[in-house]
Amino acid sequence: MYPGGFYLGLFEEYQCTTLNLRLLWSDMIITMDEQHIKHVLATGFNHFWRGRRQKERMETFLGDGIFNRDDEEWKKHRALARPFFAKDRVSDFELFEKHAGTTLAVLRGLAGRGAAVDAQDLYARFSLDAAAEFLFGERLDTLHGALPVAGRARLGRKGSATEDAFGAFVGAFEAVQNIITTRQVRGYFWPVRELVQDEAEPHAAVIGAFLEPIVQRALDRKRKMREAGVSPTTEHDTFLDYLAEHTEDTKVIRDQLLNILLAGRDTTACLLTFITYAMAMYPDVARRMRQEVLQVCGQHDAPTFDKIKSLRYVHAVINETLRVFPPVPINVRETREPGVVLPPSDPTHAASGAPIYVPGSTVVMYLPILTQRNKALWGDDADVFDPDRWLDARLQRFTENPMMYTPFSGGPRIVSTHFFSPFSSPLPLLYLSSTSPLPFPAASG
Repeated sequence: MYPGGFYLGLFEEYQCTTLNLRLLWSDMIITMDEQHIKHVLATGFNHFWRGRRQKERMETFLGDGIFNRDDEEWKKHRALARPFFAKDRVSDFELFEKHAGTTLAVLRGLAGRGAAVDAQDLYARFSLDAAAEFLFGERLDTLHGALPVAGRARLGRKGSATEDAFGAFVGAFEAVQNIITTRQVRGYFWPVRELVQDEAEPHAAVIGAFLEPIVQRALDRKRKMREAGVSPTTEHDTFLDYLAEHTEDTKVIRDQLLNILLAGRDTTACLLTFITYAMAMYPDVARRMRQEVLQVCGQHDAPTFDKIKSLRYVHAVINETLRVFPPVPINVRETREPGVVLPPSDPTHAASGAPIYVPGSTVVMYLPILTQRNKALWGDDADVFDPDRWLDARLQRFTENPMMYTPFSGGPRIVSTHFFSPFSSPLPLLYLSSTSPLPFPAASG
């Protein structure tokens, strides 16, 4: 069963797209209605926030970072981070080309021995190595660590578990995410179980021990430059250096790094894993991707920003993968006091239902994975993986109703594709589609 399957059963049973679950004397709104999601994320943005409960669940992990704050604090953090991720910086793909090349070397080595590949673990390593070097200037080289044996490795919380250096930091990184999810399941009473010990604290300590010396080195470099009378350049090598230039608050720097790392690493690894799955399941998709990459980029040339923009079919595959397998299938917001009125499902038709009043401090759970598979929105083939829907007349459904597709959220808090485009870039797949030998039969022709 896919995430959200239980809620889909409820929606089908009651023939609706928004429900109120009355649990332990408290309201919880669940919705797959794109108009209600639009109101939560965009048109009614000021009536919703991440909320006190969600921030409390994540505080030990994300702290004062951009994804765990609201209102003026959130605006301040976003204003601090945004300038670094300008187009003229992310259009330089040399760093990501290097890590993509390492990823392909690992793939070729395994394929040459006839060994199976744990794609999820491999892409998690690629995205962590690339993100860490881009953000921190640190070379983790997890791709050179001991890889799990596909099908035989011990399973961790989010895939294969490994005992190398990759396992320590990432094990803590994934464990704390699992704890946050568990707290959500336990509901309002999760603190009762953690009265004696904050379950996230030991893992947060491991993460902090990893980041603290990195942050301190950046601040020391800044201090030495200042003592030497050297002015910093306008172009900073890493996001860490950029942050160190704008603040000396180690907690702010650490929390910002951790929040951006979470956004870049997990979502990218998830996307690349599912695209690889799609390439294996649909050989024609892999062949068409390969043909387009060869035509636009050539067999040996590195992809440029402009060439990547020209890869229409590759982008269609990415869009379709994000539609069917969104990295964040379920998300939540909380209403502000005194409450809010959700509009009718279809404002143009009175028969679509009356407005819905939602009291203040009420959790609203929305499910992009169900909205993006809704046949009423996408047609009878909504469950079919078909990248061509982004290239033919069916695209009009989306252009007329863009909130039916929100893999990166929407409204003012959208995680825009250009904001994290280095991590969202499908560089490993571009090389997989244009070089040989390959571990995918579909790409051998």
